[in-house]
Amino acid sequence: MSERPERRPAREKYLVFGAPTIGEEEIAEVTDSLRSAWLGTGPKVAHFEELIRGYTGAAHAVALHSCTAALHLSMLVAGLKEGDEVITTPMTFCATVNSILHAGATPVLVDCDRDTQLIDPARIEAAVTPRTRAVIPVHLAGRICDMDAILDIAARHNLVVIEDAAHALEGVYRGRKVGNISHLTCFSFYVTKNITTGEGGVVTTNDPDFAARIKMYGLHGLSRDAWKRFSDEGYKHYQVSVPGFKYNMMDLQAAIGVHQFTHVDRWLNRRAEIWRRYAEAYADLPVGLPVPDAADTVHARHLYTLMIDPRDAGVTRDEFMARMHSLGIGTGVHYLAVHLHPYYRDHFGYRPEDFPNATWISERTVSLPLSPGLSDHDVQDVIDAVRYVLHGKRGESCS
Repeated sequence: MSERPERRPAREKYLVFGAPTIGEEEIAEVTDSLRSAWLGTGPKVAHFEELIRGYTGAAHAVALHSCTAALHLSMLVAGLKEGDEVITTPMTFCATVNSILHAGATPVLVDCDRDTQLIDPARIEAAVTPRTRAVIPVHLAGRICDMDAILDIAARHNLVVIEDAAHALEGVYRGRKVGNISHLTCFSFYVTKNITTGEGGVVTTNDPDFAARIKMYGLHGLSRDAWKRFSDEGYKHYQVSVPGFKYNMMDLQAAIGVHQFTHVDRWLNRRAEIWRRYAEAYADLPVGLPVPDAADTVHARHLYTLMIDPRDAGVTRDEFMARMHSLGIGTGVHYLAVHLHPYYRDHFGYRPEDFPNATWISERTVSLPLSPGLSDHDVQDVIDAVRYVLHGKRGESCS
């Protein structure tokens, strides 16, 4: 167990929260795309999709420019329309709910479990109505939802399951890879994610019709892929089959991702090592730590979160973040729950007490740096800073 530093920790260089790990291979691959003149959707996107299929075991993977686009198109191909309801959790990023709204459907929020921070299957069951058409479980922080319970509810009520797996590329649930469990799974490769394409998302599915329609919707509704229309096989005529969207991934993005993917398991192991160091170092502090992983699952280790309760810690979450910042350590909040944002609060009439667990988490959660690019020295700096802020007298200042 780490001792509390006797002196105020100091860093010469600020530790940015969520900074990507980019190497020379990624840079060279992007340069190769620039030199090849394939900047838009092309062979590197196809290769990235192939890597995702191989990793998840899913029959189909469609690369898009964001996970938000992946969620939106998943709901469209699932047939959601105005008047339909989609059940999800308030403990998520706004994109989950925005995508439901963009599809014309109505979000129905149900509270999460306070310990796991994941959607509560019992509350899903209670929220099903004749208008319910889909459920979106969110694998928050990389922890996998109770998919057997959720799939059972979906089967009994004829619901489509669309997993928001933005944090959970490496996740495994009872021997099944995330991406090969439900009807549709949406991944994010945003700059802060476990592997990145800068911006980017992928939908995986075992349904060939879903995959074909997502691909079509994602590129203006055109009948052929853009890169095939202008390939060395000669020009191919196309037709617009549906009024689609400009959601396709670029080769410039995929060029980063194909090399990031070679590190996926090694980087997961490094994040797990950092996780263990944090858990040991903070065991005696007056904060809430992540609960143990569920049996027979692989946690994707996207976020390591502390729960800062001012009654125990002597500081509020925001005071803790400010003091960490003053010590040169960046932190994050994942998330302010959906129902607490002004738009959803005002539009749907939500109150904090409607989802007490999500509200409780929102007021206390803080994410610490967990990048595989952190050196052992960086990790120790984070540990020293946390202990300096929390292990002294209540309300003690770091300044």
